[in-house]
Amino acid sequence: MDKVVALLCVFGLGMSLTLLGSVSIKLMPRLKVDRAKFGSLISVFMLSCLIAVLIVGVTVDKIGHKPIAMAGFLITGLSILVLAYSKTYSTALGACMILGFGAMALNTVGNTLIPHVLFGGENKAAAMNLGNVSTCLGLFLSPMAVSFLFRRISYERAVSALAVITLLPLILAAIVQYPQVEAGFALSDALALLAKPATIVAALLLFCYIALESSLCNWLPPFGKEVISQARPGLDADAADASAQRLLSVFAIGMMVGRLLASVIPAIKAHGVWFIVSCAFIAALIIVAMIFAKKGRSVWILSALAGLVFGPIFPTTVGVTFPKFSDKVQGSLFGIIFAIGLLGAVIVPKAIGNLSKGSSIQRSLRLLLPVCVMLIVLAFVLSRI
Repeated sequence: MDKVVALLCVFGLGMSLTLLGSVSIKLMPRLKVDRAKFGSLISVFMLSCLIAVLIVGVTVDKIGHKPIAMAGFLITGLSILVLAYSKTYSTALGACMILGFGAMALNTVGNTLIPHVLFGGENKAAAMNLGNVSTCLGLFLSPMAVSFLFRRISYERAVSALAVITLLPLILAAIVQYPQVEAGFALSDALALLAKPATIVAALLLFCYIALESSLCNWLPPFGKEVISQARPGLDADAADASAQRLLSVFAIGMMVGRLLASVIPAIKAHGVWFIVSCAFIAALIIVAMIFAKKGRSVWILSALAGLVFGPIFPTTVGVTFPKFSDKVQGSLFGIIFAIGLLGAVIVPKAIGNLSKGSSIQRSLRLLLPVCVMLIVLAFVLSRI
């Protein structure tokens, strides 16, 4: 049953990561904010995640998975419920801050359990890819559910349904037996990780990757709406919104397929870094195609392809980094590299929102190209450590 909890944790993480992007088209007019202020919501959520993951990472190593898993489901569900009924920007901002702590509790528990409970702990890169397919299910569910529900029930009830889904696993998390935490943990061990080259390079690599994923998770619907509306100017506004929101689900399906394929490739254990390099290079080509896309159909295809090549990067990075360190500090290690990685999500999606003022989301995606180049360079460096 610990496998089930681990998968439910990363599933809840996936729902959290696409929540703002899923409701963006409805939330911006509801709060009477522009893209720049919506970008600030994303930044606040990601900054909250950054702070939370450092605290949670050390805490998991110290007290174990159970209380953190329970807190994760509870906080995530309640914060989504607050966002459902937010009518002011300040309330939504507070909900995003709280959501970051819940999401990172689920993230840390899930991603530190998965390498040990799948494949018998023998192939961490493959385990991370397979386990994080559940993250993609969460990424898929949020936009697909709201695109369906928004046309049938109120905004409040639609988003509340997502809150209920994240609260349900709380009971299971409370009764499951978890792996024992090693007794040798000390805070000095966690701090010593900052001096390790592998820690810094992996963290910077995640900085680039999370900047890319977060940007697409939050701006795909507005980007899709721009292209679809231009390609089909006579399309009903609600239909255009629903079609744009479903791009996130297409992106999530692509990620799911990418991680499933990566989990069954034997060579990923020994050559995981080269998979990262290949995926980053193809991602750059896809982003170039997005910048020049003119047809609604091409947006759907490019969203699926982006998910396919993005999918293996995060779990493979974690999977090739974990074996370089002792099990007793892996919660702290994950917290450190993910926290630095989240700086990318704090900075880049906000920059895209700012650049799009007076321009478009589509043209602003060019900011992601140098990030792809940095990702390739850092992957080469990690292969040498």
